[in-house]
Amino acid sequence: MGKYSGHELKESAIFFIPLVLFLGLFVLLPIIGTIISSLYQDISFLDKKFIFIDNYRHLPGDGEFRHSFRFTILFVAVSVPIEIVLGVIFALILNHRLPLRGFLRAAVLIPWAIPAAISARTWELIYNFHYGLANYIFLKTGLSEEAINWLGTGVGAFIALVMADVWKTTPLVAIIVLAGLQAIPDDLMEQAQIDRANFWQRFFRIALPLLRPVIIVALLFRTIDGLRIFDLIYVLTGGGPGGATTSLSLYGYRYFISGDFGYGAAISMTLFFTALILSIVYIKAARFGEIIR
Repeated sequence: MGKYSGHELKESAIFFIPLVLFLGLFVLLPIIGTIISSLYQDISFLDKKFIFIDNYRHLPGDGEFRHSFRFTILFVAVSVPIEIVLGVIFALILNHRLPLRGFLRAAVLIPWAIPAAISARTWELIYNFHYGLANYIFLKTGLSEEAINWLGTGVGAFIALVMADVWKTTPLVAIIVLAGLQAIPDDLMEQAQIDRANFWQRFFRIALPLLRPVIIVALLFRTIDGLRIFDLIYVLTGGGPGGATTSLSLYGYRYFISGDFGYGAAISMTLFFTALILSIVYIKAARFGEIIR
C-alpha cells in the first residue's frame, strides 16, 4: 500500500473531503463565478453580453479606479506597519508577569471585538467638528487655536481612518504576537540573561528571529483586511470628502448597487489578485518550510 495503509487513507479522507467541499463551495465557486461575471457586460435591464476582458481594459483609464487603488495601497502601507509595531510592543508588555495579566489580555481584545460599524460611528463622534473629543483636546491643550475639520479634508479624513483602524485592529496583532512569544522556550531567554544579554539584545537576536513567521502571519491578515476595508470607510467618511477616501471595495460596491455587475466584478477581481500576489510574497518571506524542517 506504500507509505500509508488503506485504513489510514480512509481515515484521513474523512477529514480531508469536508475541507475540500467547504473550500470548493464557499471559496472557489464564488471566485469562479465572479471571474465569469467580470467577462460580461452585465448591466440591469440590458441584455447580458460577453465582452471578454474589456472590463479590465477599461480599468487603467478609469480615473476614479486609479484613485481608489492608490488610496487603498496607501492606507495599507501606512496603517499596517503602525499596527505591527504597536502590536509587538503591546505583546511584549502583556508577556511580562503583571498584576491582573489575564484580565489585561482579555481586555485588550475589546476594540477588536466591537463591530466595525459601531467603532466607526464612535470615531465619527470623536472627530465631530462642533462637539468632538478630538477638537476639545486640541483646543484645551493649545495644539490648535481653532476647531479642525477632521473629516472635511482629504488628509484629515485619511488620518482619521488610519487612527480608527489602528485602534481597532492593533489588539489582534498583539494577541497573535503574544502567542508567538509564549511559544519561545523560557530556558532560551534565561540562558541569554545568564550570558548578560540585555533586553534589546534578547529581543533583536533571539525573540525577533523566532517571531518572524508569526509577525508575517499577522502582517498577512492585516494586509488582506486593509485591502478590503469597507465598513469603516462607509460609516466614517462615506468615501469623502470628494471621493478622497474611496477604497477599492467601496468603489466596486457602488457599481454593484447601481446594477453594473460586470464592471463591479472586474474591480473585485483586481482587489482579489492584488491580495493574492501580496499573500504569496509574504508566505515566501516567512519561509515556513524551513521552520517545519
